[in-house]
Amino acid sequence: TVETWIAEGAKGPAQAEVDTAIANRSNHWSFQPIRNPQPPVVANAQWVKNPIDQFVLHRLEQEKIAPSPAADKVTLLRRVTLDLTGLPPTPEEVAAFVQDNRPDAYQRVVDRLLKSPHYGEMQARYWLDAARYADSNGFSIDSARTMWKYRDWVIDAFNRDMPFSQFTIEQLAGDLLPNATQSQLIATGFHRNTLRNEEGGVDQEQFRVEAIVDRVNTTGTVWLGLTIGCCQCHDHKFDPISQREYYQFYAFFNQCDEPNLAVETAETRAAKKKIQTAIQALEHELKYLDSTTLDRVEQWRGEIADEDRDRLPKNLMQLLLLPPNGRTPKQEATLLASYRQNEQLRYILGNTNGWSALTNISLLQIRTSMYAELARLEKLKPQTINALIMKERTTPRKTTVLIGGDFTRPGVEVGTGFPKVLPAGKENNNRLDLAKWIVDPANPLTARVVVNRYWQQFFGLGLVETENDFGTQGTLPSHPELLDWLATSFKQNNWSVKQIHRLIVTSATYQQSSAVREELATKDARNLFLARQNRLRVPAETVRDIALASAGLLSREIGGPSVFPPQPEGVYRFTQVNKNWKADIGAKRHRRGMYTFFWRSAPHPQLVVFDAPEGNTTCTRRNRSNTPLQALTLLNDSAFLEYAQALAGRIKNHPSDRLEEKIDYGFQLCLARTPNTRERARLIQFVEEQQAYYETQAAEAQKLSPGDPTLAPWIMLSRVLLNLDETITRE
Repeated sequence: TVETWIAEGAKGPAQAEVDTAIANRSNHWSFQPIRNPQPPVVANAQWVKNPIDQFVLHRLEQEKIAPSPAADKVTLLRRVTLDLTGLPPTPEEVAAFVQDNRPDAYQRVVDRLLKSPHYGEMQARYWLDAARYADSNGFSIDSARTMWKYRDWVIDAFNRDMPFSQFTIEQLAGDLLPNATQSQLIATGFHRNTLRNEEGGVDQEQFRVEAIVDRVNTTGTVWLGLTIGCCQCHDHKFDPISQREYYQFYAFFNQCDEPNLAVETAETRAAKKKIQTAIQALEHELKYLDSTTLDRVEQWRGEIADEDRDRLPKNLMQLLLLPPNGRTPKQEATLLASYRQNEQLRYILGNTNGWSALTNISLLQIRTSMYAELARLEKLKPQTINALIMKERTTPRKTTVLIGGDFTRPGVEVGTGFPKVLPAGKENNNRLDLAKWIVDPANPLTARVVVNRYWQQFFGLGLVETENDFGTQGTLPSHPELLDWLATSFKQNNWSVKQIHRLIVTSATYQQSSAVREELATKDARNLFLARQNRLRVPAETVRDIALASAGLLSREIGGPSVFPPQPEGVYRFTQVNKNWKADIGAKRHRRGMYTFFWRSAPHPQLVVFDAPEGNTTCTRRNRSNTPLQALTLLNDSAFLEYAQALAGRIKNHPSDRLEEKIDYGFQLCLARTPNTRERARLIQFVEEQQAYYETQAAEAQKLSPGDPTLAPWIMLSRVLLNLDETITRE
């Protein structure tokens, strides 16, 4: 057939449209409606804590695998505290939980953690990865931008348990909601996280198009779990999505402007008004005291004696010789300033209309103090914060298919629309319609994609391993009925994120021990059947948070501008524009890792070493590497040495005089548990060795701890504890 077609001239069809009735049909599992399966009956019913366990245990019983026993209370508390808040439990919290023998003790802990303001921070960190959050514009210039108001909005939304449906709508189309609030406008910053090229000579239209392409691809990945980006240049090779449908999706975002929003609260507006009133009163008084005018300057020019003219600066004399209507505004300002200085000098010399020198000096002092007060008030004036937002255009743009994805090759014009493989939306006029379609209960993808990502958060791997690809090239779900049951529960409970998190962490499946079992090496080496928990290294920001919390340095302030903790010298030597990184002092220096200022061109090295994403594109799952640089960072980085010094002070100042009790305390601060007999003996030996060493090496002790050389052995112990694999691991 192909040979014959070529022989006949390889003519294309008269109508170059794909038969969408055929192309948009699919039997692929993720495009089918979400079912509401009933939890299956299991033999080991006493193990079950909620319906999740019935689905998991049913599969395990089919495979003839027994679940693992529950983790011990200390391990479980540290696990759930790190998972929900990104912070380790305190020794006091551990002791309280261990001693709490009530049947619902663990549920009480979970409820407490879900109410913690740090819950919102931890959940926001995952979402900010998906939103490709950063504090700079990207590309080679990579100048700073103000995005932290959007970050604050995300933290607050999780803490308030905003329904995920509303969470979606406000981020994609908050500006289109009736009487949109300032908060809803800030939410649209989700799609202002795109990169911006500020190079001279760039084609602005090219990068405007690239930003829209990024918004389309990001929306497809984050909410639909589809590789929609494959359709920018051609029809999807594997999924039933055409290039035309891609640009119909593109059309929703092609009608946006990108303004800045001046953000003010009622408190800042009131403070600003009060300060402005005081400034205006001072300016009025200064104007009364200051007689400087252009007419006075002209009068002064006429009164200058000939012998005094030679004493004036040459450039000033040249300005005085110019006629008044021949001076530029800058020259006039120079003359006014010179006259004012001359008047002040006359006040000091007492040569002003018969006023005494004392009076004139007093007038000068009054004026000087008033200028100082004016400067002080200007500094106190609340700074206006500009949030980056999206806004629908009043004049619509024409959208076309871009041939080969090239912005210089417009093809056929298209309007807004949805992929036909999915249920149609009620309307498709603007981004608000798009957002409502995404969270429409009939859409089979969104709920599945989101709950799968939450599962991944608590187990390291989703029920669908390819969390960013639910298409035909993605993996099949390991527990399809469980996935649909979770998705159904999510929607039925008003899209409550806290509810789905509570459900997962209170399951027996989640509470299992993470200990490796030899018999699973052949039956289920990757733990897809969930016969145990998974042991996970914590995210990059949590590595820092654990160290800060253990050292007693952590600032628990929520939200606000990004900060500048210490980092090694020379980070910006390879960037086009050198960045001014001045390490903060005080509480800002010790804020959580998620608040670290993030330059796209050169992120903070500690974040890079521990696999934080670069912020250029959406990231729905962080990789976890294991490199020597990680151990070297924990041991030798100047910031971690600072944390070790503070931790050493806590250990040394523990009220007990017994060495083993001090060691136990330090161990608890870092790991939540106490050391076993072997670990304790080894650490006692180590501390004694360090004490003996530094008793003979006073200079070394002074270098390690300038303020208190006796801390040196404890600093060495703290460096060991902070560098343990278990310290940065969620068991």
